[in-house]
Amino acid sequence: MPTAYDLLVIGDANPDVILGPLTEPLAFGQREQLTDTGSLVIGGSAAIMACGAARLGLRVAFAGRVGDDDAGRYMRDALTAHGVDTTALTLDPDRATPLTVVLTRGDDRAILTSPGTLTTTSGRDVPGALLAASRHVHAASYFLQPKLAQDLPEVLRAARAHGATTSLDTQDDPSGTWDGAALDAVLAQTDILLPNAQEAMHLCVGATCPEEAAAMLATRVPLVAVKNGAKGALGHDGRTLFSAESIPVTPKDSVGAGDSFDAGFIAATLKDQPPQRALRFAAVCGALSTRAHGGTAAQPTWDEALTHTTLTGAHPS
Repeated sequence: MPTAYDLLVIGDANPDVILGPLTEPLAFGQREQLTDTGSLVIGGSAAIMACGAARLGLRVAFAGRVGDDDAGRYMRDALTAHGVDTTALTLDPDRATPLTVVLTRGDDRAILTSPGTLTTTSGRDVPGALLAASRHVHAASYFLQPKLAQDLPEVLRAARAHGATTSLDTQDDPSGTWDGAALDAVLAQTDILLPNAQEAMHLCVGATCPEEAAAMLATRVPLVAVKNGAKGALGHDGRTLFSAESIPVTPKDSVGAGDSFDAGFIAATLKDQPPQRALRFAAVCGALSTRAHGGTAAQPTWDEALTHTTLTGAHPS
């Protein structure tokens, strides 16, 4: 089958309810607290990344599972409206669509998720023909989808057998165990790893800083790009540690900024940009996405991000 998609994204899709910013600690005891803003938006690391990549001009398909309910149909229609092919997004009649509430406070946030179909999403939800038709395959939220996590080594291996490159964003591990042994089989089939600084530290027992964690992770995968918030990002290709500064923005919230970074890094890489320039471009995409509430409302186009990219720099660390 000829290549039909630049990118296939596998993983989580759910509505996000975003409330904030909180100005005082969250209170129980049936107290009602008010926030300045609230919104219902596209959520899920994979879904936000897919929208960001489509916004950057890539041909994007999505594979995953949501409930056959109002929330699931909302996600299907919203992804389609953003230019993402949802033919392989299964509507599950037996499980509800995952739901997430995000509470923001300053540049931090608390995340509450009801997993729903995340517990049933598996490699069987990824059509082999779609793997064969994609230049790159990205998987997200590894720790939230246990069945998919088990199947992911074979899914990524199949993608590579068809000539695709692969990437992974683990996201956080709600269990707090960060099972490295199981993850090793996935990393063996991963070309690009995309954690944030906190996740990178969790994945590398003994690392004392994000730079050290990036170097350690680069012994397990060919290329690592570590998101480091307002400080920008770090990259490591197994030989050299390099970094990229962020750009100044006035953020509304940081929800989905890391997923927009992922989209930028993969888009730049697929356009044959070297890792240091891809890192710079990705840092810009992540920063620009914070200009509006939610993960997708302010995602940049390729030309917009490229304009801002020329104003910042990447350099060896």
